[in-house]
Amino acid sequence: MAMPRPTVAQLAYGSLTVILSTAAMLLLSQTSSGVWISLVAVVALGLGLLVAMTVPTPRPRPVAVDQPSTATADPAPVSVAPRATDRTGETIGRHAA
Repeated sequence: MAMPRPTVAQLAYGSLTVILSTAAMLLLSQTSSGVWISLVAVVALGLGLLVAMTVPTPRPRPVAVDQPSTATADPAPVSVAPRATDRTGETIGRHAA
């Protein structure tokens, strides 16, 4: 089974969480040790992954299938306007034979 691709919202929220949580943890801890910086980075990546996975994914919409109808419908009646006549009663627009 193929894994679904991440949505734009998942990528955006996850990336933003990693960046902001890394900056916040580094500023609040005021650490300069390489071990602590790497620990902060791993924790921030974990938070970003958690946020990206909890963003709701859109549900696929059902596809409508066009099936030919089995019922035979009568064509709708078409009304025809009466032909225009002149004063003498002859039909206008009819060519002389």
